[in-house]
Amino acid sequence: MLMRCLKLLILNALWTCPLVLPSAAQEADDLAKKLANPIANMISVPLQSNFDFGAGAGRDGFGYTLNVQPVIPFSLNNDWNVITRTIIPLEYRDYIPGQGNLSGLGDINASFFFTPSQPGPGGIVWGVGPVFLLPTATNDFLGTGKFGVGPTGLILKQSGPWTVGMLANHIWSVAGSHDRQDISQTFLQPFVAYGLGHGMTLSLNAESSYDWIVDQWTVPINLGISKVFKVGNQAMSFQVGGRYYAEAPAGAPKWGIRTTLTFLFPEK
Repeated sequence: MLMRCLKLLILNALWTCPLVLPSAAQEADDLAKKLANPIANMISVPLQSNFDFGAGAGRDGFGYTLNVQPVIPFSLNNDWNVITRTIIPLEYRDYIPGQGNLSGLGDINASFFFTPSQPGPGGIVWGVGPVFLLPTATNDFLGTGKFGVGPTGLILKQSGPWTVGMLANHIWSVAGSHDRQDISQTFLQPFVAYGLGHGMTLSLNAESSYDWIVDQWTVPINLGISKVFKVGNQAMSFQVGGRYYAEAPAGAPKWGIRTTLTFLFPEK
C-alpha cells in the first residue's frame, strides 16, 4: 500500500510540475541572458557594492563604493532604441593621506547607446553614443572637478549559453575648475559570461582604465556568479564575486569583494 501511494504521488508530481517548473526556469534563464547584455532592451536597477582592501601606504586601508546603476531603454522607432546607463557612486575611503575618513557622492557617469532593436547577422549586438562625466562629487578627493564628454561603444555576441563582448569609452575634460587636473581617460571592459541554467550565470570581466595624463593603468579583474530569482512578483538577481587589481596606482587597493542586487523590470 505504501509503495502504491508513493507511486501515485510521483506520477502526480510528474504530471503537474512540468507545467510550472520548466516555464519558471526558462524565464529565469531568459532574464539572466538579458542581464548579461549591458544594452538589453530591459529596465534594470543594479545596486553594486564594492568592498576594497589593501589600500594606502600600510596596505591596511579600506574603501567602499555603492554604485547605483539604472539602465533605462527608450524606443525611437521599430528599428532603433536608445539605452541609457547611469552610474551614481556613493563612496567611503579611510586611506587618503591627511584626510581621515571620507564619504560622499562621487562623479556621475552617464552613457547613451543608440542600438538596433534586433541583433545583426550572426547575433551581433552593438551600440554607440556619447558618454558624459558630471562633476557631482561632494568632496574634492572623491571626484575630478571637471565636466567630461566623449564617445562610447559596445559590441557583443550571444550564442547558446555564452555572451562575449567589449565595452569601451574615452572621456576628455571640457570644462570645470582650472585648479584641477585635466582628464583624458580610456575605459576598456572586455567581458564573458556563461549561463549555467536555472537563472545562474558565471561572469568574468576586466574594468581597465588608462589615464593618458599620468600614464597609468588601473586594471581590476572581476569574477562573479549570479542567480535570478523572484520575491513575490518582483524579478531580481544577486551576484557575488571577488576582484584582483592586476595593475593600479601606488596606494590603491589590491583586492576586493563585489556584491550586486539588481531589480529587473522586463516587458510584460
